[in-house]
Amino acid sequence: MAPAGNVLLITVDQWRGECLSTLGHPTVHTPHIDRLAAEGVLFRRHYAQAAPCGPSRASLLTGMYLQNHRAVLNGTPLDARFTNLALEARAIGYDPALFGYTDQSPDPRLLPPDDPRLTTYEGVLPGFRAVVHLPEHLQPWAEWLAEKGYEIPANARDLYLPVTDGPTAPPVYTAEHTEAAFLTEAVLRYVADQQGAPWFVHAAYIRPHPPFIVPEPYNTMYDPADVPVPVRRATWEDEGAQHPFMAGATSISWLRGPDDEAGVRQMRATYYGMMSEVDAQLGRLLDGLRAGGLDRTLVVLTSDHGEMLGDHWLTDKLGYFDSSYYIPLVVRDPRDEARSSRGTVVDRFTENIDLMPTVLDWLGAEIPVQCDGNSLLPFLAGEEPDGWRREVHWEFDFRDPVNRLAEQMLGISIDQCSLNVIRDERYKYVHFTALPPLFFDLEQDPHEFENRAGHPDYAPLVLEYAQKMLSWRMEHDERTLTGLFVGPGGLLDARRRAAS
Repeated sequence: MAPAGNVLLITVDQWRGECLSTLGHPTVHTPHIDRLAAEGVLFRRHYAQAAPCGPSRASLLTGMYLQNHRAVLNGTPLDARFTNLALEARAIGYDPALFGYTDQSPDPRLLPPDDPRLTTYEGVLPGFRAVVHLPEHLQPWAEWLAEKGYEIPANARDLYLPVTDGPTAPPVYTAEHTEAAFLTEAVLRYVADQQGAPWFVHAAYIRPHPPFIVPEPYNTMYDPADVPVPVRRATWEDEGAQHPFMAGATSISWLRGPDDEAGVRQMRATYYGMMSEVDAQLGRLLDGLRAGGLDRTLVVLTSDHGEMLGDHWLTDKLGYFDSSYYIPLVVRDPRDEARSSRGTVVDRFTENIDLMPTVLDWLGAEIPVQCDGNSLLPFLAGEEPDGWRREVHWEFDFRDPVNRLAEQMLGISIDQCSLNVIRDERYKYVHFTALPPLFFDLEQDPHEFENRAGHPDYAPLVLEYAQKMLSWRMEHDERTLTGLFVGPGGLLDARRRAAS
């Protein structure tokens, strides 16, 4: 099959789903993402399937739930038997180009023990050609800054240190020379070099991932007095009383010290400034592509996970709360069939596992049986697929192979350090392997403060959702070969037969 169009898959790191001005966020401004949404479709209820980066990106790029790909942590190898979006695109004639990172650890069974790829979790997913690989050591960006006259520290990550004291102190580099600016320039240069030939680009921007620092004018763009305050109990001890997992998580949170509302507000203001900096670079990228090629390009913009940002006395991405998994999704489809849907908002639940099937469907390629997600192309044509999901699912694995912190703190084994979530419009059920469950009535308790799992009035619902989760897991168990049958008549493919 000959390539028929361009694909631009953009991921921004650690971006909370509500933080788009087109969704009416009271503080943050994202005019360029808003414009992309006006030219495409905004999926209002979109969720990641795992956290942190590695597990979530494994789900996004394989189309599989965590229960199936089992790359449960940053550093857990991704089984080589699974295909992925890059490999499938390469099979139909593309040369998938990576700008940024995928955070995928290789299958060690295929490598010698002393292979250097086994010394870092920041590997490149098979199928991608890393035109610019930008892992945490930041060396390519640092070399670019050096060419522009910056003095580079021995550890390039020290570029994130503030140049002065104060809560809004900027780093040494300017807004024209951020990591996002560097990546944007590299993508635009690469696309120009293709001279009109079809291309496939994955641009993975690291921000607004911490550390929380951003150059002028973004460092003071938002007044801390104007930001929404975190959703949380009065104290971290009160928050921890909800569940043993929360007792452990809040006890090691850096927010557990004396309450510093000014500090938390500033953290949020800086986070929003980081978002606006990335948004500006996305505008630069899309404007550059509008000059040649955007009319033939499928653009997908999403994130790998959210950020707690002080909610429930937590930061980073962990646990079961929506703040860690609710993320943006915007898809711009250039086809005439998508014209009627441009500027619309989809309110159905969608998941990151839907993105691989969507891209492959758009390219006219076969969607692998391993994919747990479904193509969003009908939504892009203004239609709703029959039998679309009415809930979302995610998983979080909190094992600690190095320090065994969770195991020791909670008194459970390494393979018991996991939780599963099923969430619909009204209820949310959280199942732990070896700890008590949680159940939230989101209509009565939208901020997830009251665990009703032990309340007698909710007992029938808790049972119903536990059974629903079990059925979901059984239905979505890994099934690459389960539709095949070997017998006297030769190999039979039951799925193909049912579809015909």
